[in-house]
Amino acid sequence: MAVRALCDVVAPAKLNFFLHVTGRRADGYHLLQSLFVLIDWCDTLHFELRGDGQLARHDLAATLPDDDLCLRAARSLQAESGTTLGADISIEKSVPWGAGMGGGSSDAASTLLALNRLWGLNWPRSRLMALGLKLGADVPFFVGGNNAFVEGIGERLTPVPVAPEWLAVVKPAASIETRAIFGSPLLVRDTEAVILEGLSAGGFAGIGAFEFGRNDLQAPAEAVCAEVAQAAELLQRCFGNSRMTGSGSAVFARASVGTGAAEQPMASMPADLPPGWVGRMCRSLKQHPLVGWAED
Repeated sequence: MAVRALCDVVAPAKLNFFLHVTGRRADGYHLLQSLFVLIDWCDTLHFELRGDGQLARHDLAATLPDDDLCLRAARSLQAESGTTLGADISIEKSVPWGAGMGGGSSDAASTLLALNRLWGLNWPRSRLMALGLKLGADVPFFVGGNNAFVEGIGERLTPVPVAPEWLAVVKPAASIETRAIFGSPLLVRDTEAVILEGLSAGGFAGIGAFEFGRNDLQAPAEAVCAEVAQAAELLQRCFGNSRMTGSGSAVFARASVGTGAAEQPMASMPADLPPGWVGRMCRSLKQHPLVGWAED
């Protein structure tokens, strides 16, 4: 029996445990190295099959832009596959936008994975990832399904194991335009590239992953958005560490103490966040919840 609907399809956010800018291509794109880690702060999407070829998005929480990455992903897959089917796509937005957490890219990736199944296309993961890269540099990571060491402009992914962590995440009210950060004269663009094998023979684990490196985008972000520095100081006081993710404005801290069954957050999320700020105690994920929705 054909699948008519897919409900409660999750789209998890990510954090950059570090983010180094190692150079710049002739076309202006910056070359990066980063560790992308999935977390359990998720958007939720619902898909219903349409036989008329139409694509429609329905916002169940926050109102999204008319032409968001989710709809663009659906149109791209529809055009590339030649299917005559369509879909109603409903989104419960939870991951804040303008945060550097990849919320829009994750929505697009989950849309590709879900419609690949709903429309019976059975594309392999590699083909979905190639299509995702045309939509945005972070989309292939979410389609790939694993925490990963990321290089290039986001297209080169090496899956790595990352030990489970409690992570305190705070998103200030302000959002930051990514273009402003990459155009900043404060941005370091020549951080020495590292070799994955030289960092850890067995991949990243726990504190070693978090304490490595820095986020080269943080200083430019703090220069244009004082709230980033305020959030970093807040988490530093509470947890003894902090780092911005992506191009901001969200900041996170490693919050785990203990190991195994005894692992727990070292402190609670601050209850007195400024107006308009949101915060959540999150868990890192070993894999994307939809990792089995496409064949390798």
